[in-house]
Amino acid sequence: MPAIPLLQDISACVFDAYGTLFDVGSVARGAQEELGGRWQALSDLWRGKQLQYTWLRGLSGQHADFWQVTGEALSFAMASLGLADQGLHQRLMDLYLRISAYPEVPATLAGLQAKGVRLAILSNGTPAMLAAAVANAGLESRFEALLSVEEVGVFKPDPRVYHLASQRLNLPMGQLCFLSANGWDAWCAKACGMKVLWCNRTGQMPECLPAAPDGELRDLAGLPGAIGY
Repeated sequence: MPAIPLLQDISACVFDAYGTLFDVGSVARGAQEELGGRWQALSDLWRGKQLQYTWLRGLSGQHADFWQVTGEALSFAMASLGLADQGLHQRLMDLYLRISAYPEVPATLAGLQAKGVRLAILSNGTPAMLAAAVANAGLESRFEALLSVEEVGVFKPDPRVYHLASQRLNLPMGQLCFLSANGWDAWCAKACGMKVLWCNRTGQMPECLPAAPDGELRDLAGLPGAIGY
């Protein structure tokens, strides 16, 4: 992993939610009793199709909120694995609202907040989804704002989403440090003018896209040091 540069003049950290703060794998893992050994395959199919549907809806001008997209992606994943249990579908959707935070997240956020760093989420998730995830993790007091793409009516990586953070926090893009575990998200946020640290949790290869992130973290525990806190 490359050395992490020290980013200067950061006033706020803005986090992607799913895959960055919250472990998307924890959802299907929570239904292992029903899924058995297929939980990982379902999780991977579900997540991949969920993201694909956001991009396709954005490109085709057929926006639907992330809760609907998540349910439709789950239907595809279950059908692909020959699962036709509507009760299981509902259970998995319910579990999505109780998604688990990664282990280092609570302490990292608490430390940053104690040092006066402003904190926000910028996510494809609906306001209700984000509120549920944050409450389940006991993080309600950590964030100044839970920013949903529903405010602009289009999913990431549309530039309007990234600029929403600057508008709502009333800060220049260059004073925002954006954190995402999704490479495409990190690269696109950087192209919009944010400072960006890629939280590369799964050891992905760098994207072949313009505007590479400013640095790379293995998880969020290294964030305070990377922004001088």
